[in-house]
Amino acid sequence: MAKGYWVVSVDVNEPEGYKQYIAENRHAFQKYGARFLTRGGKSKIVEGKGRSRLVDIEFKDYETTLECYRSPEYAKAMELRKDCAAADFVIVDGYDGPQPTDG
Repeated sequence: MAKGYWVVSVDVNEPEGYKQYIAENRHAFQKYGARFLTRGGKSKIVEGKGRSRLVDIEFKDYETTLECYRSPEYAKAMELRKDCAAADFVIVDGYDGPQPTDG
């Protein structure tokens, strides 16, 4: 079964408020088994437009990604984020098919 992902690009305009968001979102992430793949590390936009911070979070499947996003635990965190950061947020179903390196 393919995993599910949150793909989020963020511009933080209030760092102290964003720290509160991070502290709160961990409750939802722990409950739904989230795993960070990227979390605001070094990046370079090579095409198109982007934001300053990229975060990719893996879940066991697509349904779990939606459950976490719609959960009361994440709703509390989201309220904190709205005033301190602008975000583009995409939930993606993973791919579990053939790869270019497959024979």
